[in-house]
Amino acid sequence: MFIDASTYTRNGKTYRRVLLRNSYRVNGKVRHSTIANLSSCSDEEVKALKLALQNKNRLESLGNIQTDVQTKQGLSVGAVWALSQMAKQLGLTKALGNTRLSKLSLWLVMACVIEQGSRLSAVRLAQRHNACDILGLDGFNENDLYAAMDELAENQMEIEKKLFEFRYGDEKPHFYLVPERKPLFF
Repeated sequence: MFIDASTYTRNGKTYRRVLLRNSYRVNGKVRHSTIANLSSCSDEEVKALKLALQNKNRLESLGNIQTDVQTKQGLSVGAVWALSQMAKQLGLTKALGNTRLSKLSLWLVMACVIEQGSRLSAVRLAQRHNACDILGLDGFNENDLYAAMDELAENQMEIEKKLFEFRYGDEKPHFYLVPERKPLFF
């Protein structure tokens, strides 16, 4: 068994052909039969197959994927990534700013959405999720989150104005106040 690879050009277009073939003799002449067409495989996959065929009698020397390769669960990314994209679209990241305390404030909002709890639980949640890398933060503790909460409280009106302007711009929203309805029967 061997890999038969070649490239050829027809009408100005280059094609690649990669076949897994077997050779045998019929009446003294060498013949080839195609076992599989590997043209859709990546170069790395073809190289791996060539290596396996070259070492088919001693594959154990190449290693065993079950014993030599170890996998482990990394930090979760999905929830933090989705919430950061949503915060950008809603204008929250722009309204909060780009300081370290602003990013910590954004993490506080995200932590409440993912899993409500204390500031300490938000720190622990960041250790399970990839919050620091996605938000561009170095490590932090619950005291840093309390400082972020203080800054949020001080700048609440300004942040709300920025969010309002982001949402409506110069156009004023139309509010309809409906009078309280009294029940027909007492």
